[in-house]
Amino acid sequence: MTLVAFNSPPHKGSYPTIRTARGAVRRTAARRLQGRILTAAGLALLPWLGYLAGTLPPAEATAWVALDALEAAALLTAGTRLLRADPRHRAPAAAAAVLLLADAGIDLATAAPGQELATAMVMAVGAELPLAALCVVLALRPAHRPTPRR
Repeated sequence: MTLVAFNSPPHKGSYPTIRTARGAVRRTAARRLQGRILTAAGLALLPWLGYLAGTLPPAEATAWVALDALEAAALLTAGTRLLRADPRHRAPAAAAAVLLLADAGIDLATAAPGQELATAMVMAVGAELPLAALCVVLALRPAHRPTPRR
């Protein structure tokens, strides 16, 4: 299903307007890019889950794998919904933002000084916080812009 989301649109290079019970949503280039970013981030977490499960002690692995699996699920859900212009992308985007912020905070709080702390800071600044910011913007932005009354 995810691979289908990256294919070209079937209708003359543009995505149609999707009409739902909650209103019409237009698939814009920005929304497609945001959807691709979230979907790619969710997919990138899948091999990371295996790495964590194989390298961490069992007690730690359970906690980190669970947290990162929830992040991956939220990112994939929000991303694929954005790609389909589904207005229900806001709740998973909000969940992903909270999980990403928690992950960054816990990583920084539990990292040992030195290389481990530096790695946690790079991950937080380079990946987790920007993704969380994007998710917050997507969660707070209305699904469609209301038309002005005349």
